[in-house]
Amino acid sequence: MNTPGQGFEPATGDGPEPSAAGRAAELRTAYEGLLQIRRLVNGPAGTGVPAPWELRLMPRAVALALEAAGIPPSARNQQTPDGPRTRTGYRVAPAPSGENRVEVTWLGPPGSGAAEEEQERLTACAATLEHLGWTCLLYRGPRHRRFLEVEPPPTP
Repeated sequence: MNTPGQGFEPATGDGPEPSAAGRAAELRTAYEGLLQIRRLVNGPAGTGVPAPWELRLMPRAVALALEAAGIPPSARNQQTPDGPRTRTGYRVAPAPSGENRVEVTWLGPPGSGAAEEEQERLTACAATLEHLGWTCLLYRGPRHRRFLEVEPPPTP
C-alpha cells in the first residue's frame, strides 16, 4: 500500500512483490486516470497515444500499462542491495541507449525458466504497449537474452 499523500507507484520489477491489500483498486484508479488524461490532452488521438507526462516519466507509464494489463512484475528481495530475484516477471528501467527510451526485460530467480519464456512474454508486453501507442522493438542482447526497447511513437 502507498504512504498517505504519495501517488500510486506501479511495480517496475525491481522492488518487493506488490502487496495485494488494496492494490487492485489503486491500480485500476491509476490506469483509468492515465486514460482520462490521454482523452483530455491528446485531442483527436485520444487514448491511442501517450500523454506528455508519460513521455517525461516513461518507466512509470510503461510499468503502469504492463501492471494494469495483468502482466506480473518481477520482484527482488529487499534485505540486501541488489537482492536476488524472488519472482519472475517484467522489469522496466531507463534504456542505456537513450533518454527517450525504456527497456523491458523478463527476469526471474535462478532456475525459474525466465530465459526460456522471455520471447513469448516480451511479445505480449509489446502487444499491450503498442495498443497504447508506444513503439516497441524486440532485440537480442548480451548472452542472447532478449529485451524490449520502448519509445514514444514517431511524431507526424
